[in-house]
Amino acid sequence: MQTFRPDIEGLRTIAVALVIFYHYQFPWITGGFVGVDVFFVISGFVITRMLQNKLATGNFSFADFYTRRVLRLVPVFLLVSTVTFLCISPFYFDDDYYIFSKSWMAALIGLSNFYFFAELSQYFSPEAGTIPLLHTWSLAVEEQFYFFWPAAFLSLAALAPRLRLALFAVAWLAALALSIYLAHHHANAAYYLLPARIFELTLGAGVALFGAHAWRLRPWLAESFTLAGLTLILATALLLRSTSTFPGLNALWPTLGTALIIYAGMHRTTLVSRALSIRPLVFLGGISYSLYLWHWPPVALLNYQLIEIDWPIRLAMLVAIVPLSWLSYRFVENRFRYRRWSLKKTLGIFILIPLIAIWAVQVTIRTSDDISFRIPEERRELYKIISQQNPADLFKRCFKGRPYEFEQSGACIFGNRDVAQPDSMLIGDSHAMALLGFVEELIADTDLSMLVVTRASTPFLLEEDMRALDPDPTKAQRSAALQRYLEQRPMTVFVGAWWNAYLTKPGMHEAFLRSIEWLLQQGHAVVMLEGVPELPSDMFAHCLLKNMDSCEIDAGPVRERMAAFMALKQEMTQRWPELVWLQPAQVLCDATQCQTELDGLPLYRDESHLNYLGAREIGRRFLRGSPAPLLSQQRASGTETE
Repeated sequence: MQTFRPDIEGLRTIAVALVIFYHYQFPWITGGFVGVDVFFVISGFVITRMLQNKLATGNFSFADFYTRRVLRLVPVFLLVSTVTFLCISPFYFDDDYYIFSKSWMAALIGLSNFYFFAELSQYFSPEAGTIPLLHTWSLAVEEQFYFFWPAAFLSLAALAPRLRLALFAVAWLAALALSIYLAHHHANAAYYLLPARIFELTLGAGVALFGAHAWRLRPWLAESFTLAGLTLILATALLLRSTSTFPGLNALWPTLGTALIIYAGMHRTTLVSRALSIRPLVFLGGISYSLYLWHWPPVALLNYQLIEIDWPIRLAMLVAIVPLSWLSYRFVENRFRYRRWSLKKTLGIFILIPLIAIWAVQVTIRTSDDISFRIPEERRELYKIISQQNPADLFKRCFKGRPYEFEQSGACIFGNRDVAQPDSMLIGDSHAMALLGFVEELIADTDLSMLVVTRASTPFLLEEDMRALDPDPTKAQRSAALQRYLEQRPMTVFVGAWWNAYLTKPGMHEAFLRSIEWLLQQGHAVVMLEGVPELPSDMFAHCLLKNMDSCEIDAGPVRERMAAFMALKQEMTQRWPELVWLQPAQVLCDATQCQTELDGLPLYRDESHLNYLGAREIGRRFLRGSPAPLLSQQRASGTETE
């Protein structure tokens, strides 16, 4: 039985080249992600041939199979992931750093596809492009296939040939139909999870199972098969887009093309197989696993740093990853893959011990109050402003805690503390809390005494509306508690929320109208806090740390995202002219651009929340252009006489 196919090594080169060219943003390679699907077919074929050889010689054992898989895949993964961890540590912040540690652990145990499916809205989303181990989802799919395929193979081998073929054909067609259905109705699950990819892996397995016993191809037919196969692979790589429905039927063409080349090569040597067997392609195919592992982390880091991938960077990365991959292939892959270790020893050294180490890293990142030591000293203070100036953390008692019994002590009183009871309140969610520094500056020279009562994802709505619109009962409890408190006496009430997010939900527009109407009916002077510009991603909050030439963002998309809020504001203004509107964005935006920093001070902590010092600076600048903006509120609350 033929054991080494140089043309398959050449196919591996095409597969990894398509993926690399796609991720490195080479022009025209808009569907290069199909290289992963080519790999799936090759893996299904190679693994099944290996199982056939073992079964024929009577040497198959499950322990040996899984030992070889771990020794083949895990050592070089540990090398690449550890180097990646060290390289990103000076640059990745807070949740991004923690997400890496979680994905690292998931990738080690072959579950990263489930992790990314749960965490990301879609594979091609902008946030996905900054995750250094995102590409390990495909390795997880293969590893999960390895868990069930040996047992399925042995079961098929025990059947009569015709029954085996019929059962396999029915199962494969069902798997293809499932992939088509999932791609149309559950796109994210289809992309990441094994069920939609089984038909690709088993297509390669089917060629191994039945290809040698099929009719021997005539030379012209073999040439046609391989030429058609190569055309299908390259055409889909050039014609598909990230917006194409995938995998499903669109994944059938490159996988069918791969199967045709492999099948024809079992019978004849063709022009295509000779071309695929040239030494440079065979060499690159041999190191393709290392190439695949090394190629993506630099792209993720560049995306995180908001560095455009231009031609010099593309070429530099290509030049770097080939020798790096050869070294890891030569000194790591080949050093361990042929070891005759027991399964217990293999799992202990390459799974259990690294898992404990990665878990320790993850816990440290999650629980440590200050890990800024990993940031270069010249950027450390900027990092601390962004990561450690979250008012929700600085004033936890005013943001966290029991929903129905919020904090009313002096710990949550801001402004004038020399009063028996506060005469104003700041209420709302985390976006209201993020504007605390802004409001503090506005009330600093007034007599207002402000109680802060905020809670994550909990805008101020009437209790009955909150129960109807949100299934979380604790949010309705908070609404009820606030209503009871606000019924006691007229106050100045500052209302903030993540308006853009809530107003995408049905019923929220009307619910906000009812909540403001209720506040006015209670005699409160209501001050509406408009939101700040939302950034394209939280990476822009770190622009000063990334040494970007400019920290400005386009004002056009900012205004577009606020369309629903502006409609709400217009209706509220028409109904209740007495409402006061405070617009922090007027400090940040002109007609074309919005700032994310002011004189070297970072303003944000993520894509939509200000940090505490940034909010205070915006408040100070707001006052310069709007003298005594709270005079009317003070009079309404009775803290200043006529």
